[in-house]
Amino acid sequence: MTTSGGRERGTRAERERARLYKARLAFHDGLIRRRRRDNLLFGIIGGLVILGIAGLQTAYYVAGPGVPPPVESPAPSATVPSDDVPAPTEEPAPTDAPVPTEVPDPAASPTTAP
Repeated sequence: MTTSGGRERGTRAERERARLYKARLAFHDGLIRRRRRDNLLFGIIGGLVILGIAGLQTAYYVAGPGVPPPVESPAPSATVPSDDVPAPTEEPAPTDAPVPTEVPDPAASPTTAP
């Protein structure tokens, strides 16, 4: 009866389990590092894409075909008013239109207010 063979098998199995456990831990840690790196990379790239889109939209509407054409303001002219336009101090010419003779009394009119 050799008892050393049983112990050796037990220690060999323990070593194999420990090796597999360490391999799983290393694999899991590698996955976590890769995910963290990928998230950071995609976050930076996504932010740059959003900033680029905002910059292009701003440039398009400020300097591109989305800009309304410039409207030229009329330059002030130094022309003298002509004589056919009556001056503001002159009386208007009399017309043949009838002139009202009575002014209605606003207090005497019926109201529709409740």
